[in-house]
Amino acid sequence: MTPDSPALLNIGLYAPRIAQNVGQIGRTCFAMGLSLNLIRPFGFRLDARELRRAGVGYWDSLDPTIYPDGEAYWDSAPSRTFLVTKHGERSYLDVEFRPGDGLLFGNETEGFPPAWLEQRGPQTIRIPMLHPEARCLNLATSVSVVAFEALRKMGGIS
Repeated sequence: MTPDSPALLNIGLYAPRIAQNVGQIGRTCFAMGLSLNLIRPFGFRLDARELRRAGVGYWDSLDPTIYPDGEAYWDSAPSRTFLVTKHGERSYLDVEFRPGDGLLFGNETEGFPPAWLEQRGPQTIRIPMLHPEARCLNLATSVSVVAFEALRKMGGIS
């Protein structure tokens, strides 16, 4: 992505709680040319040392879009925004991603508001896990897994 070209994917984080996760996700977004959208409230301050440390110096170049709440996010979210959740109706592997799609991830402790999942059921996707007792993956890992597969399917990486 260059300053003149739009991102192939728009990554959104709903009410993230852990600064290190957001810093790592920011680093992934920077490296892959993805936009980063953060929805308040956060479980940390945006000037947190852990956030900048996990972002390995890329945080200042990232320029994430900050939304005061979910309503503000949904007012400007891409029309094809997928909610990535363990409760997803289908696997992310079954989605035909398109340039400009949004991938929205819930926070580390509560996920998404239940109403979002009810209203947007067909837009929910999950990462299949082989072990039946696995509750979830780390947020930064989840973003990387789905974003890299979406980019691969769109021909953005090879």
